[in-house]
Amino acid sequence: SLWPCSGMAHAVLAVVVVSLSLPLGFYSSQSYVLDDKQGLGRVFDGIGGLSGGGATSRLLVNYAEPYRSQILDYLFKPDFGASLHILKVEIGGDAQTTDGTEPSHMHYENDENYFRGYEWWLMKEAKKRNPNITLIGLPWAFPGWVGHGKNWPYDFPDITAAYVVNWILGAKQYHDLDIQYVGIWNERNFDSKYIKLLRYTLDKNGLERVRIIASDNLWEPIALSLLLDPELSRAVDVIGAHYPGTTTVSDALKTQKKLWSSEDYSTFNDEVGGGCWARILNQNYVNGHMTATISWNLVASYYEKLPFGRDGLMTAEEPWSGNYVVESPVWITAHTTQFSQPGWTYLQTVGQLAQGGSYIALTDGKGNLTVVIETMTHDHSVCIRPPLPVFNVTSQNATFLLKGSFASIKELQVWRSQFNFRTKNPSFFEKLTPLKLLDGSFTLNLVEDEVYTLTTITTGRKGSHPDPPPSARFPKIYKDNFNVRKYPPFSEAPNFADQTGVFENYVNMTDPGPHTFTLRQVITERPVTWATDADQTISVIGDYQWHNLMVTCDVFMENTKTGGVFIAARVDKGGQSVRSAKGIFFWVFADGTYKVTSDLGQYVILTAVFAYDPSLLQGQSALGLLDGNPLWNNTVVPSPKNGWAAIGTHSFELAQFDNFVVVAE
Repeated sequence: SLWPCSGMAHAVLAVVVVSLSLPLGFYSSQSYVLDDKQGLGRVFDGIGGLSGGGATSRLLVNYAEPYRSQILDYLFKPDFGASLHILKVEIGGDAQTTDGTEPSHMHYENDENYFRGYEWWLMKEAKKRNPNITLIGLPWAFPGWVGHGKNWPYDFPDITAAYVVNWILGAKQYHDLDIQYVGIWNERNFDSKYIKLLRYTLDKNGLERVRIIASDNLWEPIALSLLLDPELSRAVDVIGAHYPGTTTVSDALKTQKKLWSSEDYSTFNDEVGGGCWARILNQNYVNGHMTATISWNLVASYYEKLPFGRDGLMTAEEPWSGNYVVESPVWITAHTTQFSQPGWTYLQTVGQLAQGGSYIALTDGKGNLTVVIETMTHDHSVCIRPPLPVFNVTSQNATFLLKGSFASIKELQVWRSQFNFRTKNPSFFEKLTPLKLLDGSFTLNLVEDEVYTLTTITTGRKGSHPDPPPSARFPKIYKDNFNVRKYPPFSEAPNFADQTGVFENYVNMTDPGPHTFTLRQVITERPVTWATDADQTISVIGDYQWHNLMVTCDVFMENTKTGGVFIAARVDKGGQSVRSAKGIFFWVFADGTYKVTSDLGQYVILTAVFAYDPSLLQGQSALGLLDGNPLWNNTVVPSPKNGWAAIGTHSFELAQFDNFVVVAE
């Protein structure tokens, strides 16, 4: 037998190669009234972060304590950091959805497991810090069985609805998590029949409290459909748009539904990214009447060379070192989240500043008032999408007149962020001396690229933890026998980032004697997804700059006739670009053949039959061994010159991996 059921083959792959206010005469002054006498605006639903879409929190779970808890504090702890009101997570669908795959709770139709992945853990950690946080689930993709052979999940809407509702029921049954909203999204169009059936299925299962966001993508055509279809309108509670550019459409306003920017930002989290976030947090309401804004993504906790590297509110991409970075978007978020809560109400008197910038005001209806002002200039607030029209912002004096129930306010707390692009010495979320009001008014000298919060709320705080360890490269020597079980017991192996397929810790029942764990690829059917999975499964790991390295791994093909597996080095792409990944891939097959390719199977460097039942690549040449026996040597290999290590399978098939080792120079 080429791959006896009781044994594992051992493959080897190696590669070698200013003050708060100024006199009014300094600038001309414009007055702005903050008043509730004529009524209020829309109810504020909160600011949030998105984990998933996909696998954007993958490395977070591998941080050791206390660093993992510190990161979570900066994101979720009230009056500490970002203090988020909303956490939206991916309902894993076993498919590539931007930066990796997340495991489904139902790989197969008769399979249910509500402990896979890390989103359950993340929601519980968020809830532990903020019991009032709003939880949202959205499927970006679905297991293949949901589509019955098609790359479309809505031909059998009853199956899809049951699949989603099972996830919501499992969240409550196994984790005591109440999911409050569920999204409906795909790249092509929404399906009204499915939305109605989902509403029916939710209600039938006692989930009347769960609200539906549709289409969680574009304003149209869902907005017009809601106006024309009363039954559909009754099913949908929120119209969600992705990257709306701070604007909405007239039909969406006519529906009188809640309007959310249900996915936004997606911008590199340097200071310009912080400026983007500051601008859209205000102007999504000022221009578009959106009452919630959710950042994709929550935390940049995935390999930076994957697509959209560092597009999170903060960065936590080095669990091996413990290093993380609290980026400017965290403190920009705090300007709103620490001084207002979902259920507060926007004033009608919000808008644009005369010389550029914007202001919003919120109240709890009990006398509290929070005003947030931003003066972000065009070039310092460009988001990744959509294109930003040209506008100008200049320094200005702004006088705010408090009227109505706010006229009696005598003092406001003041928090300020200054980006200081010229001096490159920014100051974020700085508490200033409280501002005494004279006759219910105050004047600010506003310069470019600032954010102010003026509020009656006194509990704001710029939280801090001791500095994390310094940044460090991925270890040059890395070993994993997949036997270590840590709390919480995540199904993924540490630091492996699945790019197609799902690789899970698995009890190897075939080994004689004490059972051991292996890493098993478990997906046997192409999933339903908008992104582009490869035709082969693949999981990457390590340092993208690796050039000279040796990869060794025990492999076991469960299909003893048509199976095939690989180990690889210098893999240069992942995420939604994984199909075009290049590297050095060493394949062995159950039919007694092997091959070496420079991509996922198309460009063959060499192929041969081996007499018995993986590679040393030095400079521009490589060699490979199987069970210690040399198979090939001094083979010239093309680019790329560096990249991750990887493991994977020839197709969507069952296979196991064990005793993985990388030795890099």
